[in-house]
Amino acid sequence: MPKTFPFPQGLLDAQVALHETRAAYEKYAKTLPWSAEPMPGWEGDKQLHSNYISSKPDSPGYTEEQATEVRRFQDELRRLSAEVMTHPYWSTLSGDVVAARMALKHAHEPAEA
Repeated sequence: MPKTFPFPQGLLDAQVALHETRAAYEKYAKTLPWSAEPMPGWEGDKQLHSNYISSKPDSPGYTEEQATEVRRFQDELRRLSAEVMTHPYWSTLSGDVVAARMALKHAHEPAEA
């Protein structure tokens, strides 16, 4: 059974916000063009022992609104990451800090029965 840690609520909240923001950013990123800057499309060579040919369509690049939203997500992810990583709780641990950090990443998950 994994060891449990008495994480403070503020740290738990920051970790959940980090997970949620990362998930929202990944979902948003899937709607964006493949390149932030306008780029011509391309088609690769046929792969050996396969009929697969990799390709990308032309990319119009990000609009100003898209670029602003990407920066907003990245800024928020940096802020939340710093909040989690520099939380005063970590200095109170005398044992395995790595195990505690790993446990925090899964603390929001429901306990197994």
